[in-house]
Amino acid sequence: MSQDLQLLGRAKRTHDGYLREIRKLACHYNTAPDQLTQQQVADYLLHLINERLFAPGTLKVTYSALKFFYGTTCPRDWEVLQKIKVPKQKSLPTVLTIGEVHRLIGATRLHHNAALLWTLYSLALRLEEGLNLQISDIDSKRMTVHIHRGKGAKDRLLPLPVSTLKVLRSYWKQHRNACLIFPSSGRNRKNAGKATTPMAPRTIQGCLKLAAKAIGIHKPVSPHTLRHSMATHLFEAGASLCWIQRLLGHSNLQTTLVYLHLTDDGNVDGRAQLNHIADTASTDKLFEGFTE
Repeated sequence: MSQDLQLLGRAKRTHDGYLREIRKLACHYNTAPDQLTQQQVADYLLHLINERLFAPGTLKVTYSALKFFYGTTCPRDWEVLQKIKVPKQKSLPTVLTIGEVHRLIGATRLHHNAALLWTLYSLALRLEEGLNLQISDIDSKRMTVHIHRGKGAKDRLLPLPVSTLKVLRSYWKQHRNACLIFPSSGRNRKNAGKATTPMAPRTIQGCLKLAAKAIGIHKPVSPHTLRHSMATHLFEAGASLCWIQRLLGHSNLQTTLVYLHLTDDGNVDGRAQLNHIADTASTDKLFEGFTE
């Protein structure tokens, strides 16, 4: 299955997620997945729905993994594979105000976490895109950031706010890694300069939840919340949906239309608004006191 996923060019996150779901299925029955029956697979799915109470978003990954394994790796002509369908979710994403974003980053204790959170917000990045940023991706002369291998293996070029460039430079001086901007620092936080892998996603996820709790934000918050928040702030400031679509790297405008339900319409230049939102923040004050 791993080989099939690689040969078909699936992203690492998809590769790991699909393997994890099939491993869970095998562990549930303590049986190799290619030895299971259609009824066992159906019973497992019903167990996730009715007993584990899995949300539609969680079920989507399981469904996709099962369809891949039993459709590609170990083909089965099973009716259950045709039946399974994820119910459409109508919930809107969580969005923070600009003030809440600033307070959240201000409550973050460690420099590497605060720098990454600001980068995710000010560039409206997905977590993996931020973690994998490299020094060569930053063009300070053109004030742009080249995002490589975004979702769907798509590249895109983003405007770089002055405040974000300052934050990235300040943090990089703490580790001076030859390639990575957010390298893994190890348990003693002294290995960042020689690291060849980026920070672990769970590091920033855990930090964000602690910071939100510390400042009394009770809404569900994740690194992706910062991306949603910047998109909403841009739209509120007047940036067009088409410009926001390009910034976020959405293939379909329909995906971006969710922001219509979160705020009012807008029609002005997006780059100017991005710079305004990011650069009016007092990042010097936000990042005051970091020495690591």
